[in-house]
Amino acid sequence: MRPNHHQFIAFAYVVREGSFSGAAARLGVTQSTITQHVAKLERQVGTPLLLRTREGVSLTRTGQEFYDLADRLVALDAAIAERVEGFETMERGHLQIIANAPLPALRIIGRFSRAFPDVTIEFALHDWTTAHRILRDRRADVGVITDPPEVEGWEKVPLQATRYVAYVLPGSDSAQMADIHLRDLARDTIILPEHGSLTERVLARARRKHGVDFARTIRMASFPLMCEAVLQGAGTAIFLSDSGLVARDLVEVPIVELDRYHETAIVAPRDRARLRLVEAFIAAAGQPAPGAGETVSRPRSWS
Repeated sequence: MRPNHHQFIAFAYVVREGSFSGAAARLGVTQSTITQHVAKLERQVGTPLLLRTREGVSLTRTGQEFYDLADRLVALDAAIAERVEGFETMERGHLQIIANAPLPALRIIGRFSRAFPDVTIEFALHDWTTAHRILRDRRADVGVITDPPEVEGWEKVPLQATRYVAYVLPGSDSAQMADIHLRDLARDTIILPEHGSLTERVLARARRKHGVDFARTIRMASFPLMCEAVLQGAGTAIFLSDSGLVARDLVEVPIVELDRYHETAIVAPRDRARLRLVEAFIAAAGQPAPGAGETVSRPRSWS
């Protein structure tokens, strides 16, 4: 017998939610129902699709191949449901968003949430490498990613372009400078994001090119932690400019050797890009926050 529609849907949601219980909650069925559907699918395929551990589930090589198909079926199923139900209202829904650029993503999420308060949003911040992998593996609906790679089957809407800066205390000598060189930071303690970040890749290339070594570095799991470390006098942070309001008490000093501007864009798998929730999220990127006084250009159509 061929695997049926329900088995593929159950399997896809186990992977997306990371657990059988999470899939059951999303689909509104019992966990045993999800377990039975996945077990039947694995029997019909003739090999395990999932590896079950205490930390959750992961895909086997065969499982990854089947997941790509199953998740496309989920997207198609959602598109059909939207056509049947109509586009007049958006009272319910669920959107999984990932990002490596915190402020652009949170700005859009804020606008989207005000427009659609009953839509459930799951948001996770990851390093650049992880965010790319999650989107490539179809574990999220949409991503807000800096320098997204050109991937066949992805759609992209550019949001903004920013460059790398040094975040320093207002009273420091560096804060009085129009710009700063990497060699000027060589004796400082440099605060960087976690391994796998775009910052790590960009900075490593620049350091090799210009022969600069830092005396000390500290790794932080998030940009807010990096800013807090600077405020506590732990060192100088290097990150993209305009990355969060948490940095409003710090001074951004452009780094001469890191003069390239990096584009942050909304990206999504092509089949999900046409779903109304994703389209509404894109539309929210062009709406200024009430009272913020910011100027935001409406994003271009999908490229």
